Amino acid sequence: MKTVAKLLVSAAALLLTAGSAGYAADIIGGSTADYCRVAGNSDLVRTDNIVDLKNQVVKLMDESVAVANSPEWINSSRPVFVWASEAKVACGMAYGYLKTNYRDEDTLDKCECFHERMVEYMN
Repeated sequence: MKTVAKLLVSAAALLLTAGSAGYAADIIGGSTADYCRVAGNSDLVRTDNIVDLKNQVVKLMDESVAVANSPEWINSSRPVFVWASEAKVACGMAYGYLKTNYRDEDTLDKCECFHERMVEYMN
């Protein structure tokens, strides 16, 4: 029993140490400051026409869903599937807001950012 307790304490310490670096798995030694554009600077947020904005968000969401459902990317060692999953959720939330004609800048920024990350890792 003491051995199990020691293993759990060691594992917890390892996880805390690993998590303290503050970097995502795909950012090796880099700063998270440039990870995504800041709110208000994404192309989606700058789109004035709500119909065009909805169409753009749906396009990004559809592409992300297609990638997230693709066995090629599900079984890939690259983080494409993760970013596709994040993008489809963020774009889905942004679209949900847009259906009520509310422009949530945070979800629009995340939608565009996560989609860009997905595409970046596909190439």
